[in-house]
Order: sequence, then structure tokens, then C-alpha cells
Amino acid sequence: MKKKNSIVELLLCIFLGYFGVHKFYVGKKGMGILYLLTVGLCGLGWLYDVVAIAIRIIKSKQAAEA
Repeated sequence: MKKKNSIVELLLCIFLGYFGVHKFYVGKKGMGILYLLTVGLCGLGWLYDVVAIAIRIIKSKQAAEA
């Protein structure tokens, strides 16, 4: 499986996360359908994903610098 770009994933999550587009992008089709049907798990799942992806990006950049 090809590695996905985290910045693209974050942007998709921010702008289209309510529809689960970021989940489809990373290959999680089941979660994508769930987000699509529940409008991003009523917004809470979307908010969690935005924060989690941003933290993951920050940590990976810090690890690359060390």
C-alpha cells in the first residue's frame, strides 16, 4: 500500500471531513461510510480527527529534526 501524505489528509479532514473524505483517502472505507452517514459522527469525530492528525504531523516533524 502506498504511503499517504499527512498534509493532504489534514486538509481533506478540515474541509471535507464531515463527509469522511479523509477516511476514504487513507483507505478506511468503512469509517468513511460511517462519517458520511453520520455527518462526521455529529462533528465530534471530525474534531477529534483534525486534532489527532495535526498532532501526528507535529510529532513526525519533531522526530525528523532530532
